[in-house]
Amino acid sequence: MMYYSRPTMLGVLGVCFLGLLLCLPNFMRAPSPKLPWHQIHLGLDLRGGSYLLLRLDQKSLVDDRLQGLEDQAKQTLIEKNLGYRDFRKDDAARTLSFLPRDASEAQASLAALGSLTTTGNEVTAALDHDRLVLTLNEAALKQRAREAVSQSIEIVRRRIDATGAVDPEITRQGDDRIVVELPGISDPEHVKRLLGTTAKMTFRLLANSAGGSIAPPGATMLPDLSADNALLPVMDHVEVDGAALTNAGATIDQQTGEWAVSFSFNRAGASAFARTTTQNVGRRFAIVLDNKVIEAPVIRTPITQGNGQITGNFSAQTATDLAVMLRAGALPAPLAVIEQRSIGPSLGADSIRAGAISLGIGFVLVILFMALFYGRFGLYANVALLANLVLMTAILSLFEATLTLPGMAGMLLTLGMAVDANILINERIREEVKRGRTPLAAMQAGFERASSTIIDSNATAFLAHVMLFVFGTGPVRGFALTITIGIVTTLFTTMLLSRLLMVRWYALARPTELPV
Repeated sequence: MMYYSRPTMLGVLGVCFLGLLLCLPNFMRAPSPKLPWHQIHLGLDLRGGSYLLLRLDQKSLVDDRLQGLEDQAKQTLIEKNLGYRDFRKDDAARTLSFLPRDASEAQASLAALGSLTTTGNEVTAALDHDRLVLTLNEAALKQRAREAVSQSIEIVRRRIDATGAVDPEITRQGDDRIVVELPGISDPEHVKRLLGTTAKMTFRLLANSAGGSIAPPGATMLPDLSADNALLPVMDHVEVDGAALTNAGATIDQQTGEWAVSFSFNRAGASAFARTTTQNVGRRFAIVLDNKVIEAPVIRTPITQGNGQITGNFSAQTATDLAVMLRAGALPAPLAVIEQRSIGPSLGADSIRAGAISLGIGFVLVILFMALFYGRFGLYANVALLANLVLMTAILSLFEATLTLPGMAGMLLTLGMAVDANILINERIREEVKRGRTPLAAMQAGFERASSTIIDSNATAFLAHVMLFVFGTGPVRGFALTITIGIVTTLFTTMLLSRLLMVRWYALARPTELPV
């Protein structure tokens, strides 16, 4: 128990030295030759930054679902050789209705639409006098909204990661809200533009219209960004969905020298794109982003390679932003910023100063207490305590963890737990000395009697804080992370390092009594 082999001793000291090296990047600038330089990142409450609360537009979600249902219904009726007329959408009632081509086809149309009503019980169909009415189920819509929020969180995360933001915190709040915390970003306007754009891209044909401001049946007048928002009659039917895009990037147009966005489709998208451009040579093909036409070129020749290029008076920044949004994917519905707060760096600096002062005062008081009450063994406990703090910082740096105010509180609490373990060991050694044991026997018995208690108490605390980390969010996770790491480092420094210091002192001094 009280013997350390040379490899074991070197291993313990090596871990402490490695921890010291891993701490250095937090206090030094990265060298010019790029080396692995892992640092602790400061959270929103320490570094300052921005807080955004976003809300999903459920009305748009319902409208998109009704539009998709209309396309499905028309396609189904055409395949069954059944006609239709006068399609109407009612977003408030969540209904889509139409008239059969002939009253005699009403029952046949109702039966043909049965395939739409049996898919997940999302849609019900019924005859209301002479109209067929399709109704979206409210429970299915709520489930779709929850799934849309989950999907939006992933898309928001991909978009923000592409901006280079460090350790953003993105969480769900309620059924339709998303909280975004951006440490270090005090002006979030660029991020707001990225998140406020749905980036729903579609490729549609222009209607064969003689002009005017009224769209023909099956088309909608949409503003053309390349022609000062002049209105163009764009067909409602989507020929190719932007969801089929596999890649997008900002590039320079070789012919004009202007910025553009190149894109490529997956196999299904490339096939649909090739079919559309082959069958509609000579017609204008609109590229629509969030119900605005970016450009509407004429199809000169079939495009069968599954890739293309978008031009439209882009700057380097706007082309890059559009490429980022297309790569990340389209949001299922628009996100509106309903709350925005900024935390200035001065408040973060004050928080850091207050946390550092509290940590320093607590550390000094603990050192004084241990030195006064336990003498030399108290000094060894203080060395172990300092090593504990270094190792905690090293592990947080290695994983580039985010440190928050609750995390700093967790570090201070860990030092208190480490002190408890050292006090327990020293008190047990005192008891053995009072019983008349020799110094070596008292040290060995003290460690043996205290070890099981220390391990049991730390094991239960470890499991509790692991659960906090798994199921907690935000500040709770930061607190649980530092405590969990601190428990591991506490066991190492208490059970190995402080014992090593005592053993080496005893081997060199051979005292007749212990200074405890």
